[in-house]
Amino acid sequence: MSALDTIREQVTNNTIVLYMKGTPQFPQCGFSSNAAQILKACGVQNFLAVNVLADPEIFQNLPAYANWPTFPQIYVKGQLIGGSDIMTEMHKNGELQKLLQEALAA
Repeated sequence: MSALDTIREQVTNNTIVLYMKGTPQFPQCGFSSNAAQILKACGVQNFLAVNVLADPEIFQNLPAYANWPTFPQIYVKGQLIGGSDIMTEMHKNGELQKLLQEALAA
């Protein structure tokens, strides 16, 4: 299975996927830490966190998958939402909580 197939399978088979540097418990960059903290602040407990530093194939191919060059990246129901900056803005205005609640309720 190619890295792009793996990514496609991950975002298709999981409601929420966070591609990040490190893990939610041990983030390896401030933006990834912020993204994981926002998900927790939104009450999301179950999501797939993929440490891109632990998988060079994912690290190299993810930016091409959705034409998004940076990490972290969050996908909800297979759709790229964006990175840490977009998550922060959506969290501040309440959009992210609503999106996540709807996705998890479906």
